[in-house]
Amino acid sequence: MNLGIEIGKKVLPNPVGVASGTFGYGSEYEKLIDLSRLGAIYTKAVTLKPRPGNDIPRIIETPAGILNSIGLANVGVELFLKEKVPYLEKLPCALIANVAGSTPDEYCEVISRLEASDSIWGYEINISCPNVKHGGMAFGTDPVQTGKLTNSLRGLSSRPLILKLSPNVTDITVIAKAAQDNGADAVSCINTLVGMVIDTKNKRPVLPMKTGGLSGPAIRPVGVAMTYKVSRAVSIPVIGMGGIFSADDAIQYLLAGASAIQVGTANFIDPGTASRVLDGIVQYAEIHKIERISDFHSFLD
Repeated sequence: MNLGIEIGKKVLPNPVGVASGTFGYGSEYEKLIDLSRLGAIYTKAVTLKPRPGNDIPRIIETPAGILNSIGLANVGVELFLKEKVPYLEKLPCALIANVAGSTPDEYCEVISRLEASDSIWGYEINISCPNVKHGGMAFGTDPVQTGKLTNSLRGLSSRPLILKLSPNVTDITVIAKAAQDNGADAVSCINTLVGMVIDTKNKRPVLPMKTGGLSGPAIRPVGVAMTYKVSRAVSIPVIGMGGIFSADDAIQYLLAGASAIQVGTANFIDPGTASRVLDGIVQYAEIHKIERISDFHSFLD
């Protein structure tokens, strides 16, 4: 089976990656999983300045998932380039930097600095961040903002540009089209859903920031449905994620129209999930005589 996935002008070795924020900077998992099995590592978010993150608790378990409010804690772009990239660039898989910011200028500055490293395969842009210059509305909830940001970043790099879509919108296909029309090479689908858990004894939200991002098996049906819709609205590759804990979960995304997938929350429970998922995809393809990932897409048409 041909496992290669073309995004922009480059090819991922296989469709299974590990999601931003769930795999650290790779070194945390090097003794737990054969990193050569991964198609890509999507790094923790990289911002212009270091971020300490939100107050604890930051994560709470929910039925069939977790609610997190990490606050994009990271070392900042300068230390990322100095301390993290030298390790990451030696790994036998694609290095995709997840980029976040509070203003368009911040995103552009981060990308400009990351361009100095030849080791970065591409960029995944977190557009669920609030635009402080636009009243706090997340970039990814407004197609105009999404388009403008994508266009600005496209002008700074020829590397694969992946826009990570928020599910917290009325019509995700409108946002996906705005990304595609302004130069995105792919879209990731989906980021976490907004959720809240209340401590009934203390009569207050458990998370200090009140709400957080819901991930895990609970959101998989939402992710699959949105992947299905987006893949039929755009012509660029869709990278599916949300609640993938098994090969069957990943295959649902591929059948729905995804060209690649990311394993996220499952990494906290079983670091070997991504490797098992890859094996399962290959076995399924052999049984159903599927020769390439794009062949998955024909079954639901």
